[in-house]
Amino acid sequence: MAGGRHILVVANETVMGTSLLEAVKKRADEQDVELVTVLAPVSTPQSGYVVYTDTRRAAAGRRLDRTLALLREAGIPAHGLVVENDPADAVRDAFGMLDPRPTDVILSTHPLQKSGWIRKSVVDRVRRVVGDVPLEHVVVDVSTEGDGQTNVLVIANETVLGERLIARIREWAERGPASFLVISPQSDPAQSAHPEAERRLRRALSELRAAGIEAHGQVSHPDPYTAAMQAIRDERIDEVIVSTFEPARSPWLRRNLIQRLHNDSKLPVEHVVIAAGEVDADPPVVAAE
Repeated sequence: MAGGRHILVVANETVMGTSLLEAVKKRADEQDVELVTVLAPVSTPQSGYVVYTDTRRAAAGRRLDRTLALLREAGIPAHGLVVENDPADAVRDAFGMLDPRPTDVILSTHPLQKSGWIRKSVVDRVRRVVGDVPLEHVVVDVSTEGDGQTNVLVIANETVLGERLIARIREWAERGPASFLVISPQSDPAQSAHPEAERRLRRALSELRAAGIEAHGQVSHPDPYTAAMQAIRDERIDEVIVSTFEPARSPWLRRNLIQRLHNDSKLPVEHVVIAAGEVDADPPVVAAE
């Protein structure tokens, strides 16, 4: 690669953004670009006891494949891979393994108000990793460009299999591209294993995926407010759905969960009420895909 530039692009949910693709094409027009390598880091949440990463990785792979196809159609030689790393660690590994070494880095994030990467200082950390290598930070607003996918956080534990909740998620998915992160706050924080919560969550995810809905989830912090705010801090979340039993049976409602989440997250919060009869007492176990 005598004299040619090797551009390393780092992006996940924003990898199909028009702003990012235009930035790469501009570099290719202005410089002798020999290769573009696209990394799509799929980070593991900092909190949670059972984490399902398979659908995250698959969704990142589909976005990456479409982006590589668009770059190649524009005459830009490009390849890429999904990595299960923190973005800064992924860049460090890439600089250690890629041959030739990247000469330029383009890092893409959501806008500040929706970017978990910015909140976790990823841009500054990547700058420290790449040193003197030029780094461009591209901001992509997926509400106006890219695939326009809505990220919905669902908070539910004993009601996660409620017919009304599953139906509401289906309705959401029918409105347009959407991804659902289902958080099930553990019932007993003193226990290291949570088989009932895991069983319910696995079955709910299996039902949603069987319907073609992109869904992943985890058993998380026992306090639903803390679990939700941790997810909002770590992920890009556009909407929140909270599922509970009726007010008389719901300690979450007695702690004013809905209003607290609405006030502190500044996001739309929808409340789905599940009657006790909607939830099977002992549903059969269905393995997640």
